[in-house]
Amino acid sequence: MAHVGQPRTILVSANSLWNIQNFRGRLLERLAEAGYAVAVAVPRGEANGETPAQWNAQHDMRINSDGLNPIHDGSLVLAYLRLFRKTRPLAYLSFTAKPNIYGALAAGLAGVPALPNVSGLGTAFIRRGALQRLISLMYRAAFRCAPVVFFQNGEDLDLFVSRKLVRPGQARLLPGSGVDLVRFRPSSELPKQERCCTFLFVGRILGDKGVREFVEAARLVKATELHARFQLLGFAGAANRSAIGTEELGRWERDGLIEYLGAADDVRPFLAAADAVVLPSYREGLPRSLLEAAAMGRPLIATDVPGNREVIVEGCNGLLCTVRSAPSLANALLRFMSLPPAEKRRMGEASRRLVEERFSEEKVVTAYLEAISEVAGER
Repeated sequence: MAHVGQPRTILVSANSLWNIQNFRGRLLERLAEAGYAVAVAVPRGEANGETPAQWNAQHDMRINSDGLNPIHDGSLVLAYLRLFRKTRPLAYLSFTAKPNIYGALAAGLAGVPALPNVSGLGTAFIRRGALQRLISLMYRAAFRCAPVVFFQNGEDLDLFVSRKLVRPGQARLLPGSGVDLVRFRPSSELPKQERCCTFLFVGRILGDKGVREFVEAARLVKATELHARFQLLGFAGAANRSAIGTEELGRWERDGLIEYLGAADDVRPFLAAADAVVLPSYREGLPRSLLEAAAMGRPLIATDVPGNREVIVEGCNGLLCTVRSAPSLANALLRFMSLPPAEKRRMGEASRRLVEERFSEEKVVTAYLEAISEVAGER
């Protein structure tokens, strides 16, 4: 129940301030409009940046998104616990692995309803082994007291239920993070040439995102289609076990295989200039890059893995290929290049219809507002 006389605070945490601002901004706006006091907990050093006026407070946390240091991570549980006792929130919303696990553990100890969002399973579940077993145990302990656990695709939800990491009554499915259908809308620029194509990858430059397969597919395609362009847009040098180094990235550029565009706060001009958006990742929650590209009316090409296949209907708004297979990806790219312009436009129009019907940001916001009302006893 709500604390009498206390502000109706919702505490939100993720592994970066950028994540909250860019992926959860509309949700936090709606929370403020609904009369909640919004507080965010982000990694130390990020909380001093410029943030929206409707946020009531920011809190520094020692969140290290990579690595498994039990001493450091144990102290993170204590830090969250102190923050819960200080702010006494109605509910705790978390995104990304460590805020989900350690924040939810502390929330259970503090008696705060936690609503974690499993937006993807990451490297541990892709590579399996002992690390996956350890992370699974941590998820089970962390989510034991959470009244609601959100998932972004049905396969992740079923996996967690089947392994008894969550109970069926806890698990709820969201349409990803949703997409702003006004901000991301079809561009007037459409493909004009039949064979020359620009293929764009948007995301962190990681091996687990299939970047090496994208580059090798570029090599295969360019052997016959010299005018095809391959672009990488995203942050390089991330603190991630599968991060691709600048030396390897530079070698690809020197070989003429790809154009590295760097990182961008606004991806829309790059999406508008692309003929198709490509994501050859090994596993996804529900990829924001594909949702935003689809909202802008772009055809999609991606691996046939959880998350990706939620957004692509084969042959309708895009093409699917085999995971970890550059030849399969190259074949999909060549198939796309062989399509007439009218068929490429039809695919882009189908992408837009799909996100309008299934993945609007408003659906996500509504689900959160309803869950908060339930767990805070405000209905």
